[in-house]
Order: sequence, then C-alpha cells, then structure tokens
Amino acid sequence: MVRVGIVGATGYTAYELIQIFLRHPNVLLTRLTSRSDAGKPVDSVHPALRDRTTLSFVDFELADFSNSVDCAFCCLPHAASSPIVKALVDRGIKTIDFSADYRLNDLASFTQWYQSEHADPNRLGQVPYVLPELFREQIRTAHLVANPGCFPTSAILPLAPLLRESRIDPADIVIDSKTGVTGGGRTPKLPFHYPECNEAVTAYGVGTHRHWPEINQILQRWTGSPVSAVFTPHLIPMDRGILSTIYVRPMKGESCDSIFNCLAAKYQSEPFVRASKELPSTKHVSGTNFCDIAVRQLGDRVVLICVIDNLIKGASGAAVQNFNLMFDFPETTGLI
Repeated sequence: MVRVGIVGATGYTAYELIQIFLRHPNVLLTRLTSRSDAGKPVDSVHPALRDRTTLSFVDFELADFSNSVDCAFCCLPHAASSPIVKALVDRGIKTIDFSADYRLNDLASFTQWYQSEHADPNRLGQVPYVLPELFREQIRTAHLVANPGCFPTSAILPLAPLLRESRIDPADIVIDSKTGVTGGGRTPKLPFHYPECNEAVTAYGVGTHRHWPEINQILQRWTGSPVSAVFTPHLIPMDRGILSTIYVRPMKGESCDSIFNCLAAKYQSEPFVRASKELPSTKHVSGTNFCDIAVRQLGDRVVLICVIDNLIKGASGAAVQNFNLMFDFPETTGLI
C-alpha cells in the first residue's frame, strides 16, 4: 500500500482525489491538510464522504508528512504551492503538483503570466509535464511532476498528434473553450456566483488567460517546433465539464478523414482517449476520466471538438493516472 497525503484537501479537485483513492486498492490515505478546517472531520466539508473515512483535516507539518506519506498531491493555488512542493521533494517524497508553478518553461514566463515570485525557480523547465498520453516515459522515474491544466488538456490532446505529423498549420490554430463553474474552484468569486453566471455565457481572460502560454509551450515541447495558437475561454452555467472547439487549417493534401485517422491511430491503444465519428457532449464524459474527440470539415478548415470532465481528466483523474505510472500500477487502477 502506498501512503498518500493531500495538501489543500477541501477543494473540488481534492474531493475527487479522495473519492478515487477510497476505491484504489493500492492506496492508504493518511493525511488530508487544511489551514482553515484543521481538526474537523472530512465529512464536515465533504458530506458525501460520511461513513466512508474516519480521517480529519490536519495542519500541514513537513516532519509529519515525511513520516506518514509516500506520495503527496499538492492542491494549492499557484505561488502558494511551490514552497510546499520544494520542501516535500527535498525530503524525498514523490509529489504531484496541481498548480501551475512547475508547468511553464522558465522563470520569465512564470513571472510574466502569474505576477508572483517562485520559491523553487531552479526546477522550472526540468519538471515533467505529466499528460500521460504524451509524456508517459518521463513520468515513471520522476519524483516531482506537474499536473496539466484542464483547458490545456482539452486542447493539447487533439492538437499534439496532428502537429507532430505536420498535418495542420502550427501558426493558424484557434481554440474556443467552454467550462463549467467548478473550473473557478471552491473559493467564492463574484463571476461564479449563481445570480451572475446563471442564464449567461461569458468570455473571460481574453488574451490574458494563464493557460494560453501553457498550451503553446507544451505543444512546442512535444513537437520541437514553434506553435502559435490563440485561446479564449468561456464560462457556461453548468457544474462541470469542458468543451473545446478548435479550428485548424490542414496542410496541403490533408482532409477531414486523414486528420481523424491520425487521431484514431494515435489513441487507439490509450485507455482514456476516444476518437469518435459522433459529436461529443460534456454529458458523455461527466464523472469519468475519458476524453472524447471528433472531427468535422468547415470550408477550408477542419474543426476538432474535444470534451473532458474538468475535475477528473482535467485534474484529479489525470493525477491518478500519473500516480499509477510512478508506482508501477496498471494505469487504469481506480479510474475504471
């Protein structure tokens, strides 16, 4: 059994992690931390876990984690995460970080987009970005991995194989993404307040969203060539899910069918990515770790449609895939 601790265990992604690990046959949850709810039983914050665990939230103490945890999942916001992650990794604890602190290539990029100091700048650009369908071999021997963002997952999975095989123009990509309100986290924010977002669709972070550089940098890391994609997210009044509609220009000789066949071939042996002839809906993947992708022709462009559950494939499910790889368990354990 691997002893697992979750730092910042009161949020939505942490709740999904707890749910998965309670049914994972190789995991023993030992520590769930919270600064604001330390001492309270877990079901006081996550009522659906009543009678499923006897754990209570505790304050984070490094010495306690070192003695009680083999693998840590850090579910803290950007900038708050790196000091904790650095301390954990320096103590030899394998760590999966949910924040953006280790996703970007360098300190200049992080400072530009997050306007924050970084507690562990020397590791930037050295930490595996753990989208397992693309970077699986880097994960197996890693002690620290950066979990992907939810929007980037929905954009990178359909784009990466096409860019690597030079089937689409890397300088002409438009990503239009829509997400449910859980994407904003559990801490109340005015745009995600029910009267503000209900019966409304809202674009936000236009030209400034922090997942934009992540998408471009990771696609360039995967392909080895510059990629220029534009990205606009939208808030939809639903609890969970992401639908990304991606407009690409096929290279000469490529067609809708050849692009679909490329994706189908790439993902045919992947347990969680499904290339389909049918148009996907967020309902098709809600509560699962699946990613569904479809392809359509639109004039001289091709449209890629990708759906994921933002809390699972976009966060906690992908993290458990990575955990399974790090500890040599079947990749689907706890997820199917």
